[in-house]
Amino acid sequence: MSTTLLLILDLAGIAVFASTGALVGVRKELDVFGVAVLAVMTGLGGGVLRDLLIGSVPPAALEDWRYLVVPFVTSLVVFAFHPTFGRRERGIMLLDAVGLALFCVTGAVTAEEAGLNVLSSSALGMLTGIGGGMMRDIASGRVPVVFRGELYATPAFAGALVASVVHHEGWSQWWYIVAFGTCLVWRVLALKRGWSAPLPPGTAHV
Repeated sequence: MSTTLLLILDLAGIAVFASTGALVGVRKELDVFGVAVLAVMTGLGGGVLRDLLIGSVPPAALEDWRYLVVPFVTSLVVFAFHPTFGRRERGIMLLDAVGLALFCVTGAVTAEEAGLNVLSSSALGMLTGIGGGMMRDIASGRVPVVFRGELYATPAFAGALVASVVHHEGWSQWWYIVAFGTCLVWRVLALKRGWSAPLPPGTAHV
């Protein structure tokens, strides 16, 4: 995958995730600084964790000013126009699914290019997709989405696995669309049909 395309996809995913973080901050009635912190954390958290784990320091988010400006500007836009964003909850959830699909692909490719094997790259691709959201939820006092039974991490891992295989085998870049679609379609179907991960039997009585 070309460096320019990877950068564009990364920034697009950051903007999408930052908007969800900012919206959570607004709903928690945080001030503009708190909203910006949640937005930046959500947008960059997964990528920073990935870079630290593959030994890419300082993380790309701290080397390229665009990685900081995009989530910060996004947070200000959401803060100023939050009623509009709030009325489009379903749209925000769809954008979140798009961001998840983007990040699991770019995260997996970045890990592959760092020399990791397919399985490890898939795991880091998943982490890139879910890491920022986990940080956002913990910082805002919510149980992370990935722990609430929602099918979130599983679609991310599936998309990352496809992307890792595509990169490892040197297939055409068009196959990355399949990786992106694998995660996106699975996540959207889970949202629309209420699919969730199985829980241990009898937990209600524990």
